[in-house]
Amino acid sequence: MVKAAFQVFLLAVLQGVAEFLPISSSGHLVIGQHLLGLEEPGMRLDICLHVGTLVSIAVFYFATISRLLGGCFLPSASPERRRASWFYVLKIVVSALPAVVVYFCFSKQIEGMFTNARMVGALLMFTGAVLVGTRYLPRGNKNVSFLRALLMGFGQAVALLPGVSRSGMTLASARGGRVDPEESAEFSFLMSAPLILGALLLELRKAFGGEADSAGELPWGLLVFGTVVSAVVGYFSLKLLVKSLKGRWFWLFGPYCFVAGLATLVFAG
Repeated sequence: MVKAAFQVFLLAVLQGVAEFLPISSSGHLVIGQHLLGLEEPGMRLDICLHVGTLVSIAVFYFATISRLLGGCFLPSASPERRRASWFYVLKIVVSALPAVVVYFCFSKQIEGMFTNARMVGALLMFTGAVLVGTRYLPRGNKNVSFLRALLMGFGQAVALLPGVSRSGMTLASARGGRVDPEESAEFSFLMSAPLILGALLLELRKAFGGEADSAGELPWGLLVFGTVVSAVVGYFSLKLLVKSLKGRWFWLFGPYCFVAGLATLVFAG
């Protein structure tokens, strides 16, 4: 149990760092599990660690989330505020559509890739190339429109593949759409919330409905522990990511992804 707790701790730290920094949390979790010899704890651990980083999003963007909820549901909200809040929520819904369609059409194939470290290495190199490419895209100051939200949604759909960074793809898509960097970061992480919550509900339904294969799954106590660790680490990683966007060194994560992917291809058994 102590060994398993230590492994979960390391994976949770890895998730907290890699979820927000554009280096692919799912890809690093696959590599981490491979290196640690953790025998396929399954999607449940991956989902719980993502829930931890969802908590860090809620804390970091608490003011924005409160403003949106207030605008949508407070009777005292002005018509302009109510309209703007619902439009923002609708943009989040639109951004989730591509990933939902891709997942339900190709879920078996996608989940199968989570055991293929060499595939993850190749996709990490792809992520690195995209991130380096953002260096040559002009910065903009536009807002997230419905069309730009859909564009970011396509980036999020590609990032269902392990080794492809969700934040990297969505923020690169936003850069291509000339979206303001700080606004693109906020929308990128808020748009992930429906997908994480949906994945959690599906996993809980399988777990408590007896549909999931429990072989190799970790106890729920360890999963909760991992969730808390990933939430704390994720909060500080998110602060670093926003700082990188303001400082214009976001693209520097690209060479790291390329080298990490190449090393994975070379050393993965």
